[in-house]
Amino acid sequence: MSARETFLAEAAKRILITDGAFGTEIQSWKLQEEDYAGNLGLSHDQKGNNDILALTKPEVPEAIHRAYFEAGADIAETNTFSANRISQADYGAEHLVREINIESAGAARRVADEFQARDGRPRFVAGAIGPTNKTLSLSPDVNDPGYREIDWDTLVDVYKEQAAALVEGGADFILIETVFDTLNAKAGVMAVKQLEAELGRDVPIMLSMTLTDLSGRNLSGHTVEAFWHAVRHAKPLTIGLNCSFGATQLRPHVKTLSEIADTLIMIYPNAGLPNELGAYDEQPETTADFVKEWAEAGQVNVLGGCCGSTPAHIAAMAKAVQGIAPRKIPVLEPVTRLAGLEPFIMAA
Repeated sequence: MSARETFLAEAAKRILITDGAFGTEIQSWKLQEEDYAGNLGLSHDQKGNNDILALTKPEVPEAIHRAYFEAGADIAETNTFSANRISQADYGAEHLVREINIESAGAARRVADEFQARDGRPRFVAGAIGPTNKTLSLSPDVNDPGYREIDWDTLVDVYKEQAAALVEGGADFILIETVFDTLNAKAGVMAVKQLEAELGRDVPIMLSMTLTDLSGRNLSGHTVEAFWHAVRHAKPLTIGLNCSFGATQLRPHVKTLSEIADTLIMIYPNAGLPNELGAYDEQPETTADFVKEWAEAGQVNVLGGCCGSTPAHIAAMAKAVQGIAPRKIPVLEPVTRLAGLEPFIMAA
């Protein structure tokens, strides 16, 4: 079976578990500049460039993948959130993008295969693509609303370069995550569709939106419903929400999305809201109790954690939803669904 078919078969049996935060786990290693920089001879300081660790300290991301699989995860998200030409330019490492993504995907693939060999349970690798630090929809200059730092064709090319390397390294899916700009996400979708055409095979897409206010909009102003209408044509394997807030604040938006999306729902919230020092205090059992409510309400198919979550949070989630039936995908009435910043449905 293909990765898509295997994933759908597993998701029909149970609620699947994706992994948790990478950045905070990397911070716990207390790495120094020389750990990040290695012997690459780059001109910029590399401390904080978590993606470069695939080349300079690969044992770190591998250990984190292993900890999440030990906790019960079914999916490893590659440590490649900023492994694109735009973001890596800040570190003078844009020429290493292909290598970083291939190595990152390869590390996740090796650990996933190791755990699958232990018990026969399929493990998956999602090639993570972040939104970059540029936006197609908004001007960074308040005095020039029409100005854009990047254009559509460039961003499609940037995403395609990263997606191709992730697939080459062994990723099963491309996860376009933390979508703050819907137009950026659509560029990512086009990049993957172009890659599919070149490879002559299916490259499943996962999409995950991030909300920037409690009313349920992302930075480009789209509601959850409008976002879904804008990307439904891509036939994503999963659609969902990540980062944003803690599980409590996401509750109404999870309910909304679960009712309108005719595909799998994947939600991975932060471990609560950060305290005044920027740290996350929410305990694993607390987060697990919150997401269990979604599971019991039949609203989710895949669960995991974002900022502040740890292997302990993932283990608590896996335990909390064990035995709970996964959400059933609804059959939607065939009507015209359009999107501006708000959804528009044209009834038959």
